[in-house]
Amino acid sequence: MTDRRRLRFNGRIAHDSLRGAVAAESFTAGSDWRVTAPRATLFPSEAAAARDRELILGEVFTVLERRGPLVFGFAARDGHVGWMEVAALSATAPVPSHRITTRHSYAKASPSLKTMDDSVLLPHGARVAVLAEDGPWRQIALGADRLWMPAAHLTPVDRPDTDPIEVAELYLGTPYLWGGNSAFGIDCSGLVQTALLACGLPCPGDSDQQERELGAALPAETPARRGDLFFWTGHVAMALDTTTLIHANAHHMAVAHELIADAMSRILDQGGGPITAHKRL
Repeated sequence: MTDRRRLRFNGRIAHDSLRGAVAAESFTAGSDWRVTAPRATLFPSEAAAARDRELILGEVFTVLERRGPLVFGFAARDGHVGWMEVAALSATAPVPSHRITTRHSYAKASPSLKTMDDSVLLPHGARVAVLAEDGPWRQIALGADRLWMPAAHLTPVDRPDTDPIEVAELYLGTPYLWGGNSAFGIDCSGLVQTALLACGLPCPGDSDQQERELGAALPAETPARRGDLFFWTGHVAMALDTTTLIHANAHHMAVAHELIADAMSRILDQGGGPITAHKRL
């Protein structure tokens, strides 16, 4: 295992699964913490100078080592290794019971539409623990706070979506953000991962991993089918139908629909090369 995104070892501490494979000062099974902020950055190094990916509220991060304001570990959803801020995590957060199914939602201090209390914006896919009910409102745990959000925006965590494209289309117009994984900003592989995970389908975080690990490769000129994946070097898109795709991209600086033929020619003209794979899940 040489891909640092999957290598559960930081030069000092390693995961138990690497016993006999790396020379670490110590090994540990780690402990599961949960994200308690609407979104939290996963850094590739202890320097915390760049974004690798993001985790969102309620997701699990297995902590292997704590050093000052940061912890080292890996995301439970896909095994992506990195560093996160301790302040965005909790080792005692309640287990989520529901997830947000709208593009955005919010939580506020009182279960009423017309009160003027401040609200916290929450992204699609965020996982929350419902503690109480009040008509069309549900009380949730958000860090140390107990806030209320609309019940209509929630579904039990054990009820996955069924169509990744429907999920992806919730993000239309979402700003393009490299390394983003939320409805506040997302990139091409983040959109694919979010759509598949919402449907209970495993998916790694980056497009090169997705190209290697997802689906079956199709011969050139195979007509697209809804849900197919198209890959370029450093980019991925999902087919909406036989002629159209959806992708987060820096050309539109947003999640957008685009004709497959137009995307192919535009990306080629801009130096992105030809399609490297057409795959079917």
